[in-house]
Amino acid sequence: MDAAFTAEQDEMRRTLREILGKRCGPDEVKAAVRTDAGHDPELWQRLSRQLGLPGIAVAEEYGGVGCTPADLALACEETGRVLLPSPLLATAALAAPLIGALGTDAQRAALLPALAAGELTAALAVPGPALATALALTGDNAPGDWAGGGRAGGVQARADGDSWRLYGEVAQVLDGHSAGLLLVAAHTGGFARARTLLFLVRGDAPGLVRSRQATLDETRPQGRVELRHVEAELLGEDAQGGPGPDPLPALAATGLLAASVLAAEAVGAAGQALARTVEYVGRREQFGRPVGSFQAVKHRLADLYVQVQAARSAAYYAAWDPGQGALALAQALEALRITAGEAIQLHGGLGFTWEHDAHLYFKRAAADELLFGPVHRLRGHAAQQAGLFPTPRNQNPQKAAV
Repeated sequence: MDAAFTAEQDEMRRTLREILGKRCGPDEVKAAVRTDAGHDPELWQRLSRQLGLPGIAVAEEYGGVGCTPADLALACEETGRVLLPSPLLATAALAAPLIGALGTDAQRAALLPALAAGELTAALAVPGPALATALALTGDNAPGDWAGGGRAGGVQARADGDSWRLYGEVAQVLDGHSAGLLLVAAHTGGFARARTLLFLVRGDAPGLVRSRQATLDETRPQGRVELRHVEAELLGEDAQGGPGPDPLPALAATGLLAASVLAAEAVGAAGQALARTVEYVGRREQFGRPVGSFQAVKHRLADLYVQVQAARSAAYYAAWDPGQGALALAQALEALRITAGEAIQLHGGLGFTWEHDAHLYFKRAAADELLFGPVHRLRGHAAQQAGLFPTPRNQNPQKAAV
């Protein structure tokens, strides 16, 4: 394994850092998240046109850059440094890989070029607070009980001639209030033969009602999606109208990719929180000397540095091998949570105020762990899959991983 970055990767990171440094200060981020879209559309278009950001990992035949998922992860380390509010995670790390893996030739040709160009954004709608389970990060996503199990609740799909109709509600969807395309996980076949499938729903479809939700982390905007007899297209339907491939393996593979991207993003945020803290304690004086000169503060900062560097190593390895994404994500989220908490403490009373941006990093850590964790579940499921703790007979593997 060659861990060195290529000249192209270094140039991409340098260019992205330069653009974000000019457009994503704390005040600009706070202003962007309070818009209707939850992000800066002008900046999103610039990142799409100049760097091809949403299409980094999309094949060139579909209008993408044709790079590897590792390049997307490295780019997200830079977006994490500034806590960039954007549709990048939902579009490039969740929706596009699923369309590429499950879509028909016609669906890929129609959707991936628009996604890669930033002209269309997408979101994955999973019923209930079960995104981590659907992506097989904290538990096995088969047989799909996380989507409602065929019972009341979740989203149900019914055949309506040559199309499908969806009924139900999804309370927490990343960028669900603004995405132009929704990938909705729904149950079809009735209770006895229930099966989880993915459906494509246009953002302007009749009967679709969306509203933005108040969230802990404003830089991760979420929406509530209500589907009332909404027309949908089955993702992966073949020319004869048959069912598409089982989406559960594709969801699990997408989960590992998303975990590696999220790990890099969390490492970028943790590194920036630490850098700002080091800068602050170096100039803030107490008892006639800089706070950073006190031995106790030095020790705390040294421990944080080791934690962040270890998480960065794990994230880079997961970028090269997404199979290790869940463990890297656990370490990165833990590093971000600890670093952000210490940043608030070492900033003193200033760090507790809403005017300071230290709390934004702490909220990002807490919100990401709620959405994609928690950390102990990520590690528990990874250990279960590796066979480190064999499950006794007649015991639920998901409960054993808790």
